[in-house]
Amino acid sequence: MGSWLARHLHALVSSTGNLARAPLATALTVAVMALALALPQSLLTLVRNTTSATGNLSGTITLTAYLKPEVGEQKADQLARSTRARSGVARVELITATQAMTEFRRNSGLGAALDVLPENPLPHVLIVTPVPSASDRASVENLRTALAAWPEIELVQLDSDWINRITAILSVLHAVLWMITALLAAAVIAVVGNTVRLEIQARRTEIEVTKLVGGTNAFVRRPFLYTGLLYGLMAGALAWLIVAAAILSLRSAVRELAQAYGSQFVLAGPGLHELGWLAAAGALLGWLGAWLAASGHLARIDRNN
Repeated sequence: MGSWLARHLHALVSSTGNLARAPLATALTVAVMALALALPQSLLTLVRNTTSATGNLSGTITLTAYLKPEVGEQKADQLARSTRARSGVARVELITATQAMTEFRRNSGLGAALDVLPENPLPHVLIVTPVPSASDRASVENLRTALAAWPEIELVQLDSDWINRITAILSVLHAVLWMITALLAAAVIAVVGNTVRLEIQARRTEIEVTKLVGGTNAFVRRPFLYTGLLYGLMAGALAWLIVAAAILSLRSAVRELAQAYGSQFVLAGPGLHELGWLAAAGALLGWLGAWLAASGHLARIDRNN
């Protein structure tokens, strides 16, 4: 066990030293890998924030129930109380015909024309806001159907187009996220593989001598695997910093936009668990790229010898 640990520790130290001796090349390789890892993480952060924003804005989903003209104000108030008692309803606002006419008179500028009307043509209206947990499309549609079935209600309107659009956009973003993740994972493997290939070519004589004196392929390959692992760890950490910096720079603008829509939504950046996942994914992809490159070149050296 001690000998095995010593061999791996020696390979790790050797790989770290090789990377430190070429800081510019190491930095460029890590930067390319980090950008490749940052893009899918950015999309994932966008999807999560969009989903969160949709939930935060769920309180803006309202149903407008227009009562029939013959329904009196007392009956409208009873209907409002009955609606408030329903499960899934957060708030019900009754706008009487008198209140609606007063508001219309103030905003329309048609005061003189409205005075000639024999009676108020506007109906009483119930503005119903569902609770956030019941603001999904199916729950809101069920509530609309239940309200529309009341004989005192003439019409129930619900503008759910924006819900449908956001749901469709999120579905597309999820599909795009998986496609881009797969493509960029392949790119990371290719970058590491090419870097390790160049290093193997530069150390070909050293590798051949090592094999002549009894060095196994596993012994020769081990430092290159640690090189790929270190590349991936550093790239994952840098990718997290890139995404966190981007979120931080956008947070103020997004907060102002949310406030314009009456929301307190704040853009959330990647947490420590994302840092762990990015570092682990980078390390795995770096190790895999190094293994493929090293194994292929060692097999070629064996055939030539």
